[in-house]
Amino acid sequence: MDVPALVEAARAGAPRAVARLISLVEDGHPALREVMAALAPHTGRAHIFGITGSPGVGKSTITNALVSALRARGQRVGILAVDPSSPFSGGALLGDRIRMQDHALDSGVYIRSMASRGHLGGLSWTTPQALRVLDAAGCDVVVVETVGVGQSEVEVAGLADTTLVLLAPGMGDGIQAAKAGILEIGDIFVVNKADREGADATVRDLRHMISLGDRTEPDLWRPPVLKTVAARGVGIDELMAAIDDHLAWMQGNSTLRDRRIRRAGDEIEAIAIQALRARIGDLRHGEGVDELAGQVVDGTSDPYAAADSILAAVT
Repeated sequence: MDVPALVEAARAGAPRAVARLISLVEDGHPALREVMAALAPHTGRAHIFGITGSPGVGKSTITNALVSALRARGQRVGILAVDPSSPFSGGALLGDRIRMQDHALDSGVYIRSMASRGHLGGLSWTTPQALRVLDAAGCDVVVVETVGVGQSEVEVAGLADTTLVLLAPGMGDGIQAAKAGILEIGDIFVVNKADREGADATVRDLRHMISLGDRTEPDLWRPPVLKTVAARGVGIDELMAAIDDHLAWMQGNSTLRDRRIRRAGDEIEAIAIQALRARIGDLRHGEGVDELAGQVVDGTSDPYAAADSILAAVT
């Protein structure tokens, strides 16, 4: 594999090269280290949006509308749409592509569906490195749309520069939002399908719940609560203005860099843990782990001592 040529083609915007690189990421290919080293100098330029919310609130529809607005500005857009994997076949529906047919033939938009492969938190564990590929490929904005898994879908906040949380009337009140943990992760809250009855009440509940948080310092970001009807493009201009305001606020202080440092730290930790798991798996094939487990069962050792032995062996 000619990694430098593949990376150069991806940087030039060749869709097949970008697709190949993301496939290498998903497959954990042995050339991945070389790929990431080649991409590293060209990353850190894209503004990453995370879009999350319960199933049915219109995440794919609002992503479609945002991409239209971004393309009207002349910006290149990458979309990572994470679909849930079937627990039976292991496959994914790829339903997000069905919702985004408006941009299927646009060379300035790259859409990639990724299966969550059972990973909790609404993302695939390979998502951060796939983001690096799209960033290095010259995308001005990368949109990450999560699977919509309900009350555990908060990982996207650690992955995005700006996190949009979508809700819809009739899909839970402010208490439900607090239970889901979304009040802490949202930079912008969007009540979509606002032409439905109850939209104003949902906005009022959200604003009240957000106001209970400790946001009294004058320099803190105060998440706006906006109404949209994404299927008709209503409210999208206001949403884009709020996204611009949030980016300007982050660039005006250390928030943007702090978030990216934290994101890189999480990515490093995930790669290290994955490598440790692989080494522990090798020990297990050699019956090292099973032998220690037998000692724990027999009472001649304890789990902590056994874990220390494994760590000593792999490091």
